Amino acid sequence: MSVFKDAGHLFRFAGLFVLAFLVFLVVRHYVVPKSFGQYGHYRGASIGEIAARPVKFAGHETCETCHSDVADKKKIGKHAHVNCEACHGALANHADDPGTVTPVLPDMAVLCVRCHTASAAKPKGFPQIDPASHYQGTPCKTCHQPHNPGMDAGGAK
Repeated sequence: MSVFKDAGHLFRFAGLFVLAFLVFLVVRHYVVPKSFGQYGHYRGASIGEIAARPVKFAGHETCETCHSDVADKKKIGKHAHVNCEACHGALANHADDPGTVTPVLPDMAVLCVRCHTASAAKPKGFPQIDPASHYQGTPCKTCHQPHNPGMDAGGAK
């Protein structure tokens, strides 16, 4: 019995640990959403919440329905796998009402350099420029067709 003679502080610590664990369980009950873990390690109700948000992006298939000429030009160009809305922004409102909602034409001096500014992190074959020396303020579309950048502005390769 002499082993437990000075062990009272250990029992007090163990009791404190059990009390802290019970407080944790009570707080967790009120803090963690009821749907957490319903479909895995995330909140099950989030699926419905996300689905209830308004649609902002139409998708390139919707764009190609009306703009087949641009889609045909883009399919043979280097931007074939770039979604229309990556450059033109969210277009669901335009697709719903094309007569009154006009997409904004992007500022190409800003837009093109987002992807094409030279960086060692990009693949070797990816077209890269130094914006300060490449175009010196001239809009990209002066020399390049945005939907088929391999062609020059006149339509020649």
